[in-house]
Amino acid sequence: MTMVLLREVPVQSPVHRLWAGTKMIAVFLLSMIVLFEPSWPVLGLVVVFLIAVGAVAHLPPGTLPRLPWPFWALLSVGAFTSLPAGWAAVLHYAQTMTFALLLVISSFLIAWTTPMGEIAPALAKLGAPLRLLRVPVDEWAVVVALTLRGLPLLLDEMRILRAARKLRPNGGLLQRATDNALMDILTAAMAVSTRRAGELGEAITARGGTGQLTAYPSAPGRRDVVALFVVIAIGVAAVAINLAL
Repeated sequence: MTMVLLREVPVQSPVHRLWAGTKMIAVFLLSMIVLFEPSWPVLGLVVVFLIAVGAVAHLPPGTLPRLPWPFWALLSVGAFTSLPAGWAAVLHYAQTMTFALLLVISSFLIAWTTPMGEIAPALAKLGAPLRLLRVPVDEWAVVVALTLRGLPLLLDEMRILRAARKLRPNGGLLQRATDNALMDILTAAMAVSTRRAGELGEAITARGGTGQLTAYPSAPGRRDVVALFVVIAIGVAAVAINLAL
């Protein structure tokens, strides 16, 4: 199966049926657990939990992004530069990178199990108390939701532009010397993004404006309470593990 990035995997599962806000709260709680209890046993516990969530959500292995080798090379360089400070520094660096990867994968789990249309209403409901401070919660929720909706489209356009550029015939030596592939692709991507943004704006206006994006009825249910209790239990287990060490 092709890699799916920031898009819902269209399967039926208990995780897909959870409220989007519950998943956001769960990711926040998991990040706090790992931030305050960043030991290897706790990291391992969170890894097992995320694997279990992926299994319950029926996510195929191909859903996980295949990171290119330069990414792993950069991680190795970081570990190598920490080596003169001792193995403790290398272990601390490895823990930090593991924490960052777990946070990214947790965020991806939200995208893989949640329709994009549910993100803005959930953000608006979670941020409702901030309205007392005159914070434009609905506008922020719409911006985040539209960004998440637009990123996969932009990535697809970048892939298409890159593939189309590879099909161009090779020119002479002068053309190859003055050619700037990255600049050409970025310029074309900006033009395509501007066009898509205009079309998206017209579609939103035709459907009643941005207020309709946050007006979608969404609320937690009993299964959401159970899911949060499971995440809280993971936090209690993490504290217990660290106290036992």
